[in-house]
Amino acid sequence: METNIDAKTRIDELVDLLNYHSRLYYVENKNEISDYEYDMLQQELKQLEEKYPEYIRKDSPTQRVGGEAVSTFEKVTHKVQMGSIQDVFSFEQVEQFVNSVRQTVDNPEFVVEPKIDGLSVSLEYQSGEFVIGSTRGDGFIGENITENLKTVKSIPMSMKEKLPLLEVRGEVYMPREVFYEIVKEQEDNAEQPFKNPRNAAAGSIRQKDPKITAKRKLDIFCFNIQQIEGMELNSHKESLDYIKSLGFKTVPGYKKVSTYNQIKECIEKIGNKRFDLPFDIDGVVIKVDSFAQREALGSTAKTPKWAVAYKFPPEEKQTKLIDIELNVGRTGAITPVAVFEPLLLAGTSVSRATLHNQDFIAEKNISIGDLITVRKAGDIIPEVLCVYEKQGSGTYKIPDTCPVCNTKVVKSDDEAAIRCPNVDCPAQIFRSIVHFASKSAMNIDGLGPAIVKVLLENKLIESVADLYELKADQLIDLDNFKEKSANNLIKAIENSKSNTLDRLIFGLGIRNIGQASAKLLCNKFGDIDSIMSASVDEILQIEGFGTVMAENVHNQLSEPHTVNIINRLKSYGVNMTYQKDEIDNRFEGKTFVLTGTLPTLKRNDAKAIIERFGGKASGSVSKKTDYVLAGEEAGSKLTKARELGITIIDEQTFLDMTKTD
Repeated sequence: METNIDAKTRIDELVDLLNYHSRLYYVENKNEISDYEYDMLQQELKQLEEKYPEYIRKDSPTQRVGGEAVSTFEKVTHKVQMGSIQDVFSFEQVEQFVNSVRQTVDNPEFVVEPKIDGLSVSLEYQSGEFVIGSTRGDGFIGENITENLKTVKSIPMSMKEKLPLLEVRGEVYMPREVFYEIVKEQEDNAEQPFKNPRNAAAGSIRQKDPKITAKRKLDIFCFNIQQIEGMELNSHKESLDYIKSLGFKTVPGYKKVSTYNQIKECIEKIGNKRFDLPFDIDGVVIKVDSFAQREALGSTAKTPKWAVAYKFPPEEKQTKLIDIELNVGRTGAITPVAVFEPLLLAGTSVSRATLHNQDFIAEKNISIGDLITVRKAGDIIPEVLCVYEKQGSGTYKIPDTCPVCNTKVVKSDDEAAIRCPNVDCPAQIFRSIVHFASKSAMNIDGLGPAIVKVLLENKLIESVADLYELKADQLIDLDNFKEKSANNLIKAIENSKSNTLDRLIFGLGIRNIGQASAKLLCNKFGDIDSIMSASVDEILQIEGFGTVMAENVHNQLSEPHTVNIINRLKSYGVNMTYQKDEIDNRFEGKTFVLTGTLPTLKRNDAKAIIERFGGKASGSVSKKTDYVLAGEEAGSKLTKARELGITIIDEQTFLDMTKTD
């Protein structure tokens, strides 16, 4: 029998668990459990809190909107709260919502619209011009991401009608096609891929560099007016029609209905086509249409009483595991892949899913012949959830030898991966050449996986160095080439010789060394010889480098096979030097705060200048602040700076401080 003590203990457990996962999801753009599992935990907490209200904690996720402002962005206070909507998980709950609305207002009408799975943002316009964009954050305070939102091409920078004020709420998302392209590139570069488009969109919109955001090809659907001046609107559908006329991309397929049966029909219709859409949706939102009726219905502290969001349950199916394939990556990591009887899941046929590593297989007690439960994480990536029925014998064990070259495999204590240590393993050679030629590395146009495979099969290459010995007449006789394509590839290989050194370092495929850390290495040491001769302790002096990274660089660049490759690349004329960034730390130890609108500089440009000279740009004024760079309409930050006696400078003074001879 449940006691008060048991209830309090469970409530505390659920609050701590949900807050942990909420921070992962909203702040760090990660998730360790599915949305459905999170929703079920929150439902359990809500039911317990309704039964034992005396144990409701102030930090309970039922009492606030998830998420908080990330410190790397300036904070924005929302004049109108960006709240969340109550989730429901059955048609019975939808009907209960409709009936409760009818008990308060007469003849309500509802707008039904798909629930876009992305990142909620606010777009504010003054006199018809886009002035500030921000994330939802905790509903009251979000992050200023204006410059990044300007890269979303479907967001209008100015409106057709010059309203004094308009704030629109929308959902930034990543189209599935773009997501697939990015994940493929991440996998080719041995990077941790995004798990789903929602995480990818959230991570992309929070990039410090808007140029990176622009490359992610994000999009947006707008679904609400937060505040407006200069226009009187009476209903939700009217407001959606209006912002559409202003040039906003509105949430697709919204429809006004009157009855529960019509709502149910809309939900089923949207659900049936969800996997055919070019973007992700995770449910359907039902809103009372009339603003006057919404006012009468009111809201709780967290959610309005005039709307609910019906959440789709994850689609899970059972199938038979017929084989486990072993893939060898460019660093030798052996990845087991489940091969199962094909099934239709989330709109597509799937027959394969990664099993990650031996620990994963052992934890779930998987063996060939078992009936397994499969779903798509985020409705995108197939994953094996569990063994549904044990039909195989024992637990599958990855063999002790490489499946490609038969070399005895190794496993270190500090990682889960099992690796083939043979640098001449054909699988590793193939993967390493594909990575070397990829866009993020040496960017050899026309040298994709299929061409690499042809060159290896015809014994024209055995390593990346061999690429620079290829001749066009060797390629013309191959099935995949004609004279023009052969000449184009040779030209692309030749052009790659002049690439910056950081591309080469990244292209060599050193474990744990990505594009950014490759640049840091080059900026520290300047040329390949200095990097190769650097000790672990010298590499550790680079900010952001840990022991594992430093050891990986030192070990791989002193390994005879790699040394031979680099020496050959040198002899072919591949660039081995790096133009170091000029270092001028005149602002080292100094903290600046920017406020107001500067005459010519954008805030991000001023921040970049401060950081380039070794300073720090902060979002708030404190006793530790050295300078406040103030422009027009500077607000409370300027007032506080005066109170604390902090030096206040204008743009011209700032530019004088940054002059170089």
